[in-house]
Amino acid sequence: MTVLFWVVAFAYVIGRFVERTGPMWLAETFVKIGSWWLGAMVYLTLLFLLTDILRGVNGLFNGSDLLRFAWLSGKGKTVVWVVYSFTAIILFGGYLSAKYPTVRRVPIQISKQVPDGGQKVLLVSDIHLGMTITNGRLKRMVDLVNREKADVILLAGDIFDEDLGPVIQNNMGDLLKNLKAKQGVFAVLGNHEFYGNASAALEYLENHNITVLRDSVVTLPNGVEIVGREDITAERMYGKPRKSLDELLAGVNEKNPVFMLDHQPYKLSEVAAHKVDLQVSGHTHNGQMWPFNYITGALFEISRGYGKILDTHFYVSSGYGTWGPPIRTNSRSEIIVLEVSGN
Repeated sequence: MTVLFWVVAFAYVIGRFVERTGPMWLAETFVKIGSWWLGAMVYLTLLFLLTDILRGVNGLFNGSDLLRFAWLSGKGKTVVWVVYSFTAIILFGGYLSAKYPTVRRVPIQISKQVPDGGQKVLLVSDIHLGMTITNGRLKRMVDLVNREKADVILLAGDIFDEDLGPVIQNNMGDLLKNLKAKQGVFAVLGNHEFYGNASAALEYLENHNITVLRDSVVTLPNGVEIVGREDITAERMYGKPRKSLDELLAGVNEKNPVFMLDHQPYKLSEVAAHKVDLQVSGHTHNGQMWPFNYITGALFEISRGYGKILDTHFYVSSGYGTWGPPIRTNSRSEIIVLEVSGN
């Protein structure tokens, strides 16, 4: 039993190693077991800690007999089962929140004229395609996105979880290339593409009709400028700094609407000091599981949803997929429809 415990405890790490060196079915088994274990450990730890705190406070003030027990007593064993049952309910609810996405509609009015009386911008971030988010979830996403008949689709990074092996093996590219928008599908790379193989991720996306912007700009036929920033992970891993905003925006016609993709929503005030009308990001997952949203909230100026700084609008999506545990306990899997109008 001791050996089994440690195998399960390190299953996620084992699965990630096997993913690169061994059979995919074995890697997938370990990763899925390990993912659920991670989620269970978070809430078992929190609930047992809370119970012990209540026991301690109750004992300090000589309170109710209900909270006066030893863990190995009959009452204590009952409490253990209650904690395990409550954890199971949390995990199941979180699994449903992750599996069944919501489509959020956000009206945004920028201080410029917008072509065609308005633009419908479809934002999806943090899909994390791989061993946990596979073909079924991807097909649901593609169907929901295409139903909107968007002017442009923006994929704000972490499209792949890490290694491309499961994506290639399950031929997920055939689903990705079904994404349709009037002006095209554009993406930036996220930190997880760099944890895997950024060059391979770039090639795979472009082979399936998705234009990847790496510190580059594209002008759409209707005049909208789409700017894609390299993820800051590239600099951290390879020591190659990304372009400054001045360099990146040097050739942009600022009279046109300027939409920027940047996977991680860092230094938003710096972006707002330039002529960017809308920046979309992801990365944070809104912490994915309570109480980690408090950490992301402390790290980022805007860690989830809509915000505005000076004349620049921002939207940070909590993402479509999940990393690690396939659960969300403080937000739902989401697809964002930004309805952009002008003055």
